[in-house]
Amino acid sequence: MGEKWTDYINDMNKSQEKKILVTGGSGFLGFHVIHELKKRGYKNIIAPRSSEYDLRNQNQLENLFSSQLPEIVIHLAAVVGGIGANQKNPGSFFYDNAIMGIQLLEISRRYSIEKTVIVGTVCSYPKFASVPFNEKDIWDGYPEETNAPYGLAKKMLLVQAQAYREQYASNMIYLLPVNLYGPRDNFNPETSHVIPALIKKFIEAKEQNLLEVHVWGTGKPTRDFIYVVDAAEGIVAAMESYNKESPVNLGSGLEISINELANIIKKEIGSNAKIIFDTSKPDGQPRRSLNTALAEKEFGFKSKTNFEDGIRKTVKWYLKNK
Repeated sequence: MGEKWTDYINDMNKSQEKKILVTGGSGFLGFHVIHELKKRGYKNIIAPRSSEYDLRNQNQLENLFSSQLPEIVIHLAAVVGGIGANQKNPGSFFYDNAIMGIQLLEISRRYSIEKTVIVGTVCSYPKFASVPFNEKDIWDGYPEETNAPYGLAKKMLLVQAQAYREQYASNMIYLLPVNLYGPRDNFNPETSHVIPALIKKFIEAKEQNLLEVHVWGTGKPTRDFIYVVDAAEGIVAAMESYNKESPVNLGSGLEISINELANIIKKEIGSNAKIIFDTSKPDGQPRRSLNTALAEKEFGFKSKTNFEDGIRKTVKWYLKNK
């Protein structure tokens, strides 16, 4: 028993010495993934900024791999935004996300990377997928139109990862997180997702004594949100323990309407503004919630942050840092 325990400790120490490349490491999710890696004892983490290495540029990508020689890759880099940003930039959202991922997976194959973790998006699911979304249903229809170019660009990386696993035995895994929220989120109204956008609106309404807060759509669509710290834990757990071809959902399993969400945020901030739904704006996908059983079965992951607690922490961070 003593020898087996010593061998286990030695294996753990060796794995924690692995050189891990995190693309998008300076971003919202990247910050928390790196924090989780460090918390688990990983020491050799490479997280270059896009100003140093543009992943769309093949020569710069080659220079990154040849100079750093990573052993594990976690691909988080993405061009993202809410419904408005997706509608304004469908071409660049498709091209940038597709070309970054395709080139990264190809160079990971050529450099015989031990493991490549690809973080996709819930936007890849069909518009009218059965709720809660199951991984096996991802090809049962076309994504919601307002973010289809982004969702399809990321979805092609699943095809590539599975093809490379089959032809080259590349160990590439694919994760499907729902909408993230939490400290360090993007609060820019031009590109933010719904939670940071609403937090900013309700705080401004309270500070400026505004009577109304306008929210896109009807308020009827539902969403599944995962606290970013939980998502980071799931990604690192998958990196450590999951090695199969099937994509895996990362979510909370909580389905909440935009109307309910707006009222939770309004209450947390203590705003008296009336919520006005702007029905001239698109709703996006009618419903979103993930079946998370596979993540729990395969690598023991289950989201643990209570939604109201997560909103409270996010509001607190924004008030301190805005």
